[in-house]
Amino acid sequence: MSLAHTAAEYMLSDALLPDRRGPRLKGLHLELPLDRMVKFIAVGFPLLLMSLAFAQEFSSGPPIRCFSPSNFSIRQAAYVDGSCWDSLIHHEQDELGQNKMKSLWPHKALPYSLLALAVVMYLPVLLWQYAAQPALSSDLLFIISELDKSYNRSIRLVQHMLKIRQKSSDPHVFWDELEKARKERYFEFPLLERYLACKQRSHSLVATYLLRNSLLLLFTSAIYLYLGHFHLDVFFQEEFSCSIKTGLLSDETHVPHLITCRLTSLSILQIVSLSSLTIYTLLVPVIIYNLTRLCRWDKRLLSIYEMLPAFDLLSRKMLGCPINDLNVILLFLRANISELNSFSWLSVLCVLKDTTTQKHNIDTVVDFMTLLAGLEPTKPKHLTQRVCDENP
Repeated sequence: MSLAHTAAEYMLSDALLPDRRGPRLKGLHLELPLDRMVKFIAVGFPLLLMSLAFAQEFSSGPPIRCFSPSNFSIRQAAYVDGSCWDSLIHHEQDELGQNKMKSLWPHKALPYSLLALAVVMYLPVLLWQYAAQPALSSDLLFIISELDKSYNRSIRLVQHMLKIRQKSSDPHVFWDELEKARKERYFEFPLLERYLACKQRSHSLVATYLLRNSLLLLFTSAIYLYLGHFHLDVFFQEEFSCSIKTGLLSDETHVPHLITCRLTSLSILQIVSLSSLTIYTLLVPVIIYNLTRLCRWDKRLLSIYEMLPAFDLLSRKMLGCPINDLNVILLFLRANISELNSFSWLSVLCVLKDTTTQKHNIDTVVDFMTLLAGLEPTKPKHLTQRVCDENP
């Protein structure tokens, strides 16, 4: 065996990917990076604000302070604070002199509304987790495995071709068989390509993804309505007039009709309102960007895997409307690119393919590795010319 053939065998052996015999892709990401960021912010931020509201209440004391008459005892003043916080109703007179009551309940409901907000924003995550992730996980496991296997099959095919070339005494027979195999498409493994083509006609994953992001936009709009309708109405009101002449105190003449109270928790309400409005406004463009990614194909990923036999979705112009399950799978393949061991090898081969001087002879990884192993990707010219001379 010549030194060149030995070096070619070593090179091809090093190009083979190791078999996955351990746990199957434990680090598989079933959420896109931007979706994960949106989830953490949309759910985690109201929980953070809720903890801030409770911390302020425990550290600063009661969220309300009423100015009771000077003749009230400490217990009576505490009763006034508790009663006014329980009712949280502002009494005022309109232009006609009629009494009007205005509820200030957003102050009392602030921590619980933040908890409800976190739960609501987590619903789209649950939808994706239970409606899409099981099917997506099985699709990714199969596709990643088949992409790596297809690459390995191509390398083993070149190894087999090299062995046949070494054993063949007549080079004409070898090249005739090789050209016949290429003509009959023996080198192609169409299972994966047909599977991906079927995914173009499926829309369950893309429908769930669209529904998830649409719900996020809908709930964000509901947050705007809630803040504008309820928080804006009490945003600047720090003091209010409270009436405690109810029940047993309704006939007491020494109890004033209205008592002025001050909301010490107003700053927390203002911080929560402004920060929530800012954060969720910043999330809207990210959610819209996630939706717009479904309107275009990741052709760079496809072009790299075009070097695999029978993976010519681009060259055959098989890609139609991008709003289908195949596009969603391609987005998650890009997010799990570290699990694709063949991607780095094919990326290098694509760069070398673009810089080689024999671009017209190289279409797949089989052709390129054949060239690197010391074989011509097509029948040498001197053999072709000899056949023509023998058969004028």
